[in-house]
Amino acid sequence: MAGFGDVLKLMSHAKELQAAAQELKEELPKMEFSATAANGGVTVTVGGDLTVRNIVIAPELQADTAFLAQELQNALNSALASARSTMQEKMRAIGGGLGIDIPSF
Repeated sequence: MAGFGDVLKLMSHAKELQAAAQELKEELPKMEFSATAANGGVTVTVGGDLTVRNIVIAPELQADTAFLAQELQNALNSALASARSTMQEKMRAIGGGLGIDIPSF
């Protein structure tokens, strides 16, 4: 049976977890993740809040819309995967103090 000290320790960890989660929530919109495709002809930047921030397309790629669409999709998926991976790592780090894995996005 857990003692009173264990309950206080758990409460302390819960407060730390809450503070760390709040800090991450404030930090995410400031983070940016970029990816390129088509040998650098397409660059996409997304935010930690999973919003598209910027898309740069080389002029020579603009004529081939099918190729451009595929490369844009590749760059977007890569940038979003990077953002998700970083968020998952940060959430695991927050939950690590309690020995739990906190689900993320």
